[in-house]
Amino acid sequence: MRTSVVVIVGLSSWVVAHGHHSDANIDLDRVVTLEGTITEWSLRNPHTYFSAATTDESGRVVEWSVQMNSAIWSRRNGWSDDTLAVGDRVTFTVNPSRSGRPYGIFVSLATADGVELPRGEVSERRLVGQRATSIEGKWFVDEASLIDYPGGFDELTRRDLELNARGTEALAVYDDNSDQNPLVSCIGRPTPGPIIYTDIYPMEFTVDEAARTIVIRSQFFDNERTVYMDGREHPAPDRRFDEGHSIGRWEGDVLVVDTQNFSDHRSPYQNGIPSGARKHVVERYELTDGGTRLAVEFELSDPDYFDGTLAHARKLIYVPDMEMSPYDCDVDASRRFLPE
Repeated sequence: MRTSVVVIVGLSSWVVAHGHHSDANIDLDRVVTLEGTITEWSLRNPHTYFSAATTDESGRVVEWSVQMNSAIWSRRNGWSDDTLAVGDRVTFTVNPSRSGRPYGIFVSLATADGVELPRGEVSERRLVGQRATSIEGKWFVDEASLIDYPGGFDELTRRDLELNARGTEALAVYDDNSDQNPLVSCIGRPTPGPIIYTDIYPMEFTVDEAARTIVIRSQFFDNERTVYMDGREHPAPDRRFDEGHSIGRWEGDVLVVDTQNFSDHRSPYQNGIPSGARKHVVERYELTDGGTRLAVEFELSDPDYFDGTLAHARKLIYVPDMEMSPYDCDVDASRRFLPE
């Protein structure tokens, strides 16, 4: 085996910006290059993994486990069940674990004949939006609209939330690389999470005029909620729901969705800041640019953990042909990053 270490600037393009846990146990300033033989290859959500048997400097066989992004992300970017097979010889690079554990986050991989496999460019971001006549249908981020957007949900909320004493205390005792992290149990993130994750996973709106409802679904963790358009009020505060309770109304051509009555969530923003009973989200959706874009805004407040509000805006591209396959979170794959 040949092993080399180089210092790089920046982050792994595949997982770091969109991972579901902390990078604290990964050394993002190092890239280790290894040669080995594939012993496992599995496309799963929330993370795809491959394992490879390598040989260290003393001749001992060491099996590395390498984390990639979700199966959905991987398939969109050229990977398939047949991309790798047990017995394949490969050269791969990873950001390694700080602990010395043979575990890393994927950077690149090449076959024995030198063919480099896809790194994960998001081809959907180059799609030209088709024309919609209503908000109904599937929508994916217009990357050009992400002005001054720092990255994932964790970075946005770290930058823009002003934590109060309770929020600061909760964040200080949170361990993302443990069972405190809801996602290791395949518990997703309620609104406004699906809006933020449109840079990876589409949202879909289904309008039922007869029932006077709009169903909003995100491919991320199969998140789904019903927006009641019949004029009802929110239920009593003691009735709480994982996705909150959403009621909507039209203000001209703008759909306004008001959501509250959320269940407690230990880390809805991917960084250990909790949400509580007083969390409140107001979303606005408006068809623009001749029906090729959906302008989205939200305001988030939760006085139990932070002061003021967080506001964010972006545009989505109408992508009716984009696949909305089930996420089907795999608990084993979700927990695999945890230290042994």
